[in-house]
Amino acid sequence: MRVVPACAKKLVTLHQIIDRRLAGKNKSIGNRERFLRRYRDQIRDAVRKAVGDRSLHTIEDGADITLPRKDVSEPVFQHGPGGTRELVHPGNQEYVRGDRLPRPSGGAGGSGTGEATPDGSGEDDFTFRISREEFMHYFFEDLALPRLIRTQLVADAPEWKMRRAGFVSEGNPTSLHVVRSMRVALGRRIAMGGEARRQLRQAQIYLASLEAQADTPSLDLARAREEVEALTRRLARVPFLDPFDLRYRHRVREPVPNSKAVMFCLMDVSGSMDEARKDLAKRFFILLYLFLSKHYQHTEVVFIRHHTQAAEVPEEEFFHATESGGTVVSSALTLMHEIIRDRYLGAAWNIYGAQASDGDNWQQDSLKCRELLESRLLPLVRYFAYVQVADEDQNLWEEYSRVRHAHPHFAMQKIVSPQQIFPVFRDLFRKASAGAV
Repeated sequence: MRVVPACAKKLVTLHQIIDRRLAGKNKSIGNRERFLRRYRDQIRDAVRKAVGDRSLHTIEDGADITLPRKDVSEPVFQHGPGGTRELVHPGNQEYVRGDRLPRPSGGAGGSGTGEATPDGSGEDDFTFRISREEFMHYFFEDLALPRLIRTQLVADAPEWKMRRAGFVSEGNPTSLHVVRSMRVALGRRIAMGGEARRQLRQAQIYLASLEAQADTPSLDLARAREEVEALTRRLARVPFLDPFDLRYRHRVREPVPNSKAVMFCLMDVSGSMDEARKDLAKRFFILLYLFLSKHYQHTEVVFIRHHTQAAEVPEEEFFHATESGGTVVSSALTLMHEIIRDRYLGAAWNIYGAQASDGDNWQQDSLKCRELLESRLLPLVRYFAYVQVADEDQNLWEEYSRVRHAHPHFAMQKIVSPQQIFPVFRDLFRKASAGAV
């Protein structure tokens, strides 16, 4: 509190306002959101180009996005050709009225990276930075788990949505429905004043007939005028808008059927899988795990490593264990079927599978893998993706190729370099080709 000198004979209180809102330090967040919505397609294309040169350690970081100048240019008003204009240029000591000015050479005055213009001006492309959350949103926004069905209500943490449920006479002022309130008020005024208006019309007609007669007694005219005035006052007392007329939008919460899904991650760690191939498989599964964490919070993930024997392992061991051995791919498929039968069997679960291997397997076991897929796993799963981290057509790839043509919800791709991980992942889980039920 600051005290003014005594001559002022008064006290002045100073108040300091502190902005404690979440966006207090970023007052332009609304403008940023509008900008991102406006140039959504250009930003999405730039993000897809950026991920091709990234490692999985930096996939979640933000990025500097550059938009072409032609995409962010704004329309402006300028003088068109023609017409007569008089311009005053201060400091002119070289030209006089009627002289012709030479045209500047193109590109002489440009300092940007854009194309040169006739007047020598130029402009750089627009570059800005998007955050980690925005980068992941644009990268995964058009991907989805194929054939996902929402049929179950999650009891522990149900999802809710607001649904319109008509109108009520009491509610929040912000949900007031003006049109419906005025419609109710109009109906009430019609109902309450209908009889009075009919009587007023009759009284006015009767008064007009009395006034048209020359020998009408003054007492009858006074009574007729009093009746017209009384009916007019009666109609005026009918309120234009009564609190009873107010109607508010009513919304109720209802539980939303949620998806119960499980993703099986099967990785080959046999001796033929060298460190480079294991790194490719791990990168693919890390990207898959990020995708599931971003879009499907209630999805369970089962990690299975296999060489001659398969075992369900926790996440840390799946990505960092160094155990190796021979190759029996069917052991992983058999274990996956056992886990489904014990824990996830039933129409309530959406079951998915993703397998990564170099395809090097015994011929007899590759045939067994195809039989397991066709007879046991594919009838139970919504979608199964196989990724081979080797360029050669191994016997497992040949057997799986026969499965692909007969089952549309089975997909297979090859990854031989880190640059192919992102395109292959987007092709396997693209929303347009997901075929959701």
